[in-house]
Amino acid sequence: MSKLSVRDLSLSGKRVLLRVDFNVPTEVREGVTHITDDTRIQESLPTLQHLRAAGAKVIVMAHFGRPKGEVNPKYTLHPVAQHLSHLLGAAVGFSPESTGAVPAKMISEMHNGDVLLLENMRFHAGEEGNDAAFAKELAALGDVYVNDAFGAAHRAHASTAGIAAFVPQAAMGLLMEKELQYLHGELREPARPFVVILGGSKVSDKIGVIKALMEKANTFLIGGAMAYTFFRALGIPTGKSRVEADKVDLAKEILALAEAKGVRFLLPVDNLETQEISATAQPRPTGLVSPEKGISEDWEAVDIGPETIARYRAEIAGAKTVLWNGPVGIFELEPFANGTKAIAAALADSDAVTIIGGGDSVTAVKQFGYGDKVSFCSTGGGASLELLEGKVLPGVAALSEKI
Repeated sequence: MSKLSVRDLSLSGKRVLLRVDFNVPTEVREGVTHITDDTRIQESLPTLQHLRAAGAKVIVMAHFGRPKGEVNPKYTLHPVAQHLSHLLGAAVGFSPESTGAVPAKMISEMHNGDVLLLENMRFHAGEEGNDAAFAKELAALGDVYVNDAFGAAHRAHASTAGIAAFVPQAAMGLLMEKELQYLHGELREPARPFVVILGGSKVSDKIGVIKALMEKANTFLIGGAMAYTFFRALGIPTGKSRVEADKVDLAKEILALAEAKGVRFLLPVDNLETQEISATAQPRPTGLVSPEKGISEDWEAVDIGPETIARYRAEIAGAKTVLWNGPVGIFELEPFANGTKAIAAALADSDAVTIIGGGDSVTAVKQFGYGDKVSFCSTGGGASLELLEGKVLPGVAALSEKI
């Protein structure tokens, strides 16, 4: 945490360029865009309120969707400005331009505590290209820069990294600070036993995280479709389950590495299998797996089974730190949600530091009503994975050092 924080800044009367992650899911009903999950906006509110209370003029920068460097009304941030105004209980201005005379004039008319949202950064090709000229144009609109967009911190874009070179001070916001505290600080020397729960569909998506955490974890609990690549590596029948055939040797390497390091690497001992992926499917338990008996031919594994749930719950109950990334089944469909729901419940019951590493795991924890019963839910999917892998995030590296 050697980087400058928004807490360290003198803010009264300053034009603060605040980068946030407002890339939220939406749907259009009767021609009107509605935000279906405002979690990322809600998470930005502490920093926004801190800046307003300190008397800053807050100029908010964000991206939305993939407009590919061109203006596309489908991806305007105007509805987000309206929603943010509702959440803050105060008017939020909206600039239809991101740089130049239009936002400059609007900023010149702002009072201390006012908030202005600029149009989608990704309407400019210079954003994702990290163009220095575009970054400099953005910087000209403010006095200091605050990055609170952890979900985009792994991208070296103009408004997340490049801009820092053209401002006197570049600091992290309160959300960025919290993300780094949990995903970096808490896991640097985690309280033990340290249990890592990994799910999702692909071993290849998690290989960097597995190898990095192998140096720290006491136990891994594996679920999701990625488990069946490990099954294949062990000679356990996988039926029609999703397997990364080209990653079987990698799975063998990981199992050997865990054994060599004395790290417990637990795979499901039973599963639910189905012949139909639907909300009305009727999956059946496989019973205990072995090299002779695994997933039935022409059946597909879709969740961990009851014995695995019991074993994983026991591991979680004995842990002092738990990190979870990736659901252990197709939790979006009720017949296959029991395993993921049970993991979420076990974390909610735990006395450990419980960290949910972004993406679908956070969605699941909140869907099942446990969002406020875990220590921390990350707002970053790709960013959290890269940080856990030990990679340097461009959006963090660009910030000013605390003197």
